[in-house]
Amino acid sequence: MIRFLVSRGVWLVITLWAVFTVSFCLMRAVPGGPLDRERRLDPQIERNLAARYHLDDPFWKQYSRELGNVIRFDLGYSYRMADFTVNEIIAQGLPVSAALGGAAMLFALLLGIPAGIVSAVRRNGPADRILMTAATLGIALPNFVIAGFAIILFVFLVPIFPAAGWGTPAHIVLPALCLGAPYAAYIARLTRTGMLDVLRADYIRTARAKGLSPAAVIFRHALRTALTPVVSFMGPAVAGIVTGSPVVEKIFAIPGLGVHFVEAAIQRDYTLAMGLVLLFTLLLYGANVLVDAAYVLLDPRVKLR
Repeated sequence: MIRFLVSRGVWLVITLWAVFTVSFCLMRAVPGGPLDRERRLDPQIERNLAARYHLDDPFWKQYSRELGNVIRFDLGYSYRMADFTVNEIIAQGLPVSAALGGAAMLFALLLGIPAGIVSAVRRNGPADRILMTAATLGIALPNFVIAGFAIILFVFLVPIFPAAGWGTPAHIVLPALCLGAPYAAYIARLTRTGMLDVLRADYIRTARAKGLSPAAVIFRHALRTALTPVVSFMGPAVAGIVTGSPVVEKIFAIPGLGVHFVEAAIQRDYTLAMGLVLLFTLLLYGANVLVDAAYVLLDPRVKLR
């Protein structure tokens, strides 16, 4: 395990450097820049701003300066939100997105895994068809469509939850449902597929031949191995859901990181965009490491290399 973690730590550093380099080059290659505005500034003011942010330096000098700042964990000031550093923006928005993403993933697991189990056990029955149809709809419908129906139903017709905002547990429910619904649909289908494969295995037939109850066969012997595809899906899903959904956060006016992803790209905010890209890479890589380690717990046949 120690060798595995050390190896992954080395590759994490290499991955972050590669992502930084590619992102830096692409952002500078795209037409426009962080100082572009609808109303043109005085040329002298533009030159002063470019000197302030070192945008008039040669390409290699900008790259080395930004790389040195990232190594020191200093992501700099945002170009568009000049009163805030990128570290402050992430520190403010990440807990909100993490709380929303955690609630959404919990909802997805609590709904998707039981639905997949029932669908696999009742294969080709009415319950299977209904649940898989609902899962297909959950995958096909965009977040903003689900959010629109949820607002109409639970805010206007049956006023149970607030329409927008952040600060109370009630504000989390609707956004978490809308954000977690597609993930619940994927988890349900993956759980069903994994259960169907495992239920045909020889050791499951042996367990049934020994007289074990159906519940014992499913939950004690089949479920752990059947969840392996779900665990594979959870790696990138957790990283994506924790960093926030721009659509859901925009609709429900949630002050998370999702909106900053889009705004940083549209407004050519180099420092904020770089910080968020590196944060997403770090979360995705960490989630994948945890998934690899979880394989050993779920399936004894898997060995860490």
